Amino acid sequence: MTKPYAVEVNDLTLAYHEKPVLWDIDLVVPEGVLMAIVGPNGAGKTTLIKSILGLLSPAAGRVSIYGKPYEEQRHLVSYVPQRGSVDWDFPTNVLDVVMMGRYGRLGWFRRKKSHDHDLAMDALRKVGMEKYADRQISQLSGGQQQRTFLARALVQDAQVYFMDEPFQGVDATTERAIVTLLQQLRSAGKTVIAVHHDLQTVPEYFDWVMLLNVRRIASGPVAETFTEENLRSAYGGRVAFLSHAANGHVETTIVSD
Repeated sequence: MTKPYAVEVNDLTLAYHEKPVLWDIDLVVPEGVLMAIVGPNGAGKTTLIKSILGLLSPAAGRVSIYGKPYEEQRHLVSYVPQRGSVDWDFPTNVLDVVMMGRYGRLGWFRRKKSHDHDLAMDALRKVGMEKYADRQISQLSGGQQQRTFLARALVQDAQVYFMDEPFQGVDATTERAIVTLLQQLRSAGKTVIAVHHDLQTVPEYFDWVMLLNVRRIASGPVAETFTEENLRSAYGGRVAFLSHAANGHVETTIVSD
């Protein structure tokens, strides 16, 4: 029997005020890949993730996680939203934010156990934030905030991770730490799907890519999909290539407006 895809999207369409934001999206994501979703501003990248997670209601289409509806598989999924969408003035500390990732397993009215505390501290160690466990989240830098949310995702021990711009507004050290963490998740057989805006780093960071501009332009392994032709289709011809390989595959020297 063929193993189901980690994520499968069929005929997904979503519109705001009758204007299509996503149109007839079909997508399959195998287990154990690190996939970037790229496309111009307004392409529907965040909307796609939120639609898959049931945070937005599409006009048509269906989503499966390991062959079953998302509602039945939500315990297998973790989500890291855009950092700018979070109220960082909320009066709580880093450890409490990470412990929120355990509530799905604890239940809201069950007491936290030492085991869950240990898992939360271990997740903070993995992202280099253990010494900030008691710090109020309003006192964190942008990179520290992002690391905290990654720790919250890790403590859920999910199979599929959705991340919306995980590198946005972080310093180079944090970006390298996040890349290493995502690659470790992939090595452990997890599937990571991230909205990403830096085209130059796609071949270095990811092994799978989806190019989106309201419609799915292409998706698949980076070596086969991240081509000049597909990028021009996604970005409307507004992508300049400083150099590219003779076989047509794009190298990392890419700039876009």
